[in-house]
Amino acid sequence: MNKQLLDIVACPTCHGHLEYDEQHQRLICRIEKLAYPIKNGIPILLAEQAETLSQSEEQ
Repeated sequence: MNKQLLDIVACPTCHGHLEYDEQHQRLICRIEKLAYPIKNGIPILLAEQAETLSQSEEQ
């Protein structure tokens, strides 16, 4: 994930900071407890495409 892009993108629902999860190729919003997929190197920042984090993933 490009560091400059990560500094610019924000959660589409709360506008908070997103963290890169390299293992699962997704961006995580800790505030909303959502994970946004990255497909072919492109973050899919649509609320409809987000997955809710499990309790173990929230930490």
